[in-house]
Amino acid sequence: MKKVVIAGGGTAGWIAAAALVKQLGGLLDITLVESDEIGTIGVGESTIPTTRTFHALLGVDEQEFMRATQSSFKLGIAFENWGGIGDRFIHSFGVLGKSTWMADFHHFWLQARAEGYGGDLGDHCFELQAAEANKFATGENAQINYAYHLDATRYARFLRALSEPAGVKRVEGKIKEVRQDPETGFIQALVLDSGQVIDGDLFIDCTGFRAMLIEQTLETGYDDWTQWLPTNSAYAVQTESTGPAIPYTRAIAHEAGWRWKIPLQHRVGNGLVFSSEHMADEDARALLLREIEGEPLFDPRLIRYRTGSRRKVWNKNCIALGLASGFIEPLESTSIHLIMIAVTRLMKSFPFNGFDEALIERFNTLSRDELEGIRDFIILHYKLTERDDSAFWRQCRTMEIPDSLARRIALFRENAQAYQGGDELFRVDSWVQVMLGQRIRPHGYHQLARLMPPGQLRQALTDMKANIAGAVAKMPAHQDFLDRYCAAGTG
Repeated sequence: MKKVVIAGGGTAGWIAAAALVKQLGGLLDITLVESDEIGTIGVGESTIPTTRTFHALLGVDEQEFMRATQSSFKLGIAFENWGGIGDRFIHSFGVLGKSTWMADFHHFWLQARAEGYGGDLGDHCFELQAAEANKFATGENAQINYAYHLDATRYARFLRALSEPAGVKRVEGKIKEVRQDPETGFIQALVLDSGQVIDGDLFIDCTGFRAMLIEQTLETGYDDWTQWLPTNSAYAVQTESTGPAIPYTRAIAHEAGWRWKIPLQHRVGNGLVFSSEHMADEDARALLLREIEGEPLFDPRLIRYRTGSRRKVWNKNCIALGLASGFIEPLESTSIHLIMIAVTRLMKSFPFNGFDEALIERFNTLSRDELEGIRDFIILHYKLTERDDSAFWRQCRTMEIPDSLARRIALFRENAQAYQGGDELFRVDSWVQVMLGQRIRPHGYHQLARLMPPGQLRQALTDMKANIAGAVAKMPAHQDFLDRYCAAGTG
């Protein structure tokens, strides 16, 4: 088990190549096949903090990476018009207040609210307040949890520049045929238009929605989740910057979906996600162009997708990454994370000893469980709406949801209890921020705060809010910090 062939480049292909050659390069022969003639989706431009951990595995220098990819910092996502028109809340990457082993912070805050004080929950989160103030700073002594907004095309180029000198062989060309063993069905080789044959032991499918290996060849099957996540289309366009970059993504709901705004150093990424059953393409395009700020850099591109998951992401000797493995819409910026965690899981479970069914089954189970957890978190945003201004939102409000999510919502609604399973991505604070942000008002909560001496809870919350406000006041503006820390050229 030595020859690894990566079919397709883009973000998924080059993440896989960079990680495998960095961590296992001495044991593997890695070839990546891609064609300059085949475009990439290139709109996965918002990340979550796990990206930083992955970059540490690769030995990536943050300032070099940010300059090369024109990145800005991200402290969370602002959700606008989701619970109701005019609503706004931020799902931040920060910690809410101070929790105890018995009760999370929001239980103390709910007690304060019942007593008539406590302010907003976000008053007690450093990252959220920094985002609201458009402030940012990092460094050796800075305790702040953040991610990045990045240019996906430049990111793939950056990872390629790391991978090829380390030993990854890139082959230019289009895949004409996928050759299989006639008895086992295992993939033996890729045949290119040029006639070149690339044989391998393990194949990684990074061919995007086409899924040339995992689906077109191996016919793995696909579970459609459209009944819970009804959007199926998006227009994407980039615009010139019209002001300083803000340190968060904006997700702004409209009558048939939502639109994103992602500020980079040199431009802004914009997109409009919609359900084609509830909005015509031309109306979606017109809405996006009407709402964007700054001059468009090209005509909006239409992307079609079907939310769901490949039934197996590892089938025979093929592993699917990125869009080839399935797709959950970009609402919580999980696409790049899912590529990175899959590659990490592969490195931990690499089939050096052959393709053992127990190993493959374990890999698929872990992948499926994580994806379903993310799926439920995304569905949450749609289900909890109180909007009834359009057929789309009425459908979301009344739709049946997975039992796993229904139980979570009921637990929080009745007792303000939230949890994070051992292998789940989203933290307790994430569930709390979204459920409270979208108007759930728990009927009950943990009563631990009532044991505190009179005035102690009020004073603790007052001090916490003041300390956070003081720390934020000392921070530089996000754009000023970017200009000093990692200002990118225009090339």
